[in-house]
Amino acid sequence: MGQKVNPNSIRLGITTDWKSKWFPKKGEYAKNLKIDLAIRDFLKKEFQNKGVSTIKIAMSTGKVELDIDSAKPGLIIGQQGSKIEELKGKLEKKFKLTFAINVHEIAKVNLDAKIVAENIAQQLERRISYRRCAKAALEKAMESGAKGVKVKLSGRLNGVDIARKEFFSLGRVPLATFRADIDYAYERAETTYGTIGVKVWVYKGEVFA
Repeated sequence: MGQKVNPNSIRLGITTDWKSKWFPKKGEYAKNLKIDLAIRDFLKKEFQNKGVSTIKIAMSTGKVELDIDSAKPGLIIGQQGSKIEELKGKLEKKFKLTFAINVHEIAKVNLDAKIVAENIAQQLERRISYRRCAKAALEKAMESGAKGVKVKLSGRLNGVDIARKEFFSLGRVPLATFRADIDYAYERAETTYGTIGVKVWVYKGEVFA
């Protein structure tokens, strides 16, 4: 019987790369992991609604390098880099480490599963029809060059009494093909009727080594 796994983790080293790159000394793995997770939690609060997709963390002795992919890099960098310097100061004060921050603009935001899921969640919180949100996201992704897109919404859709799941898809999303370049993300929409889960899969084609 088939098992459901995270499409990103199962493709590590094939089509996706690790989001954390550090090699701890003996007995320091837990310490490094705790710092990594704390940095991510801190940045998640700082970057709320700023179109941030991926945060990659590379750690060495006393130094942390952050690579941030964003749909709105201007909101993070600020005028002449003022906001990025402010953020760097906050991080260094909180974690007592030296930080280097690189911000990259996402070329095609409609092909980024995290951004698509975030946009759908924000629209659901503004009480826009879930069918309209999902179908618009599918069409934009396909127009941007996706080979296939799938969206799954779970919860009290349109405020119904009983929670349910609904799928929307265009094209094909071959989850069982390891060389398939599939981007996956999950977001939560906090609506007046409760939490709605948003899952997005974007298939961009096959990767041949």
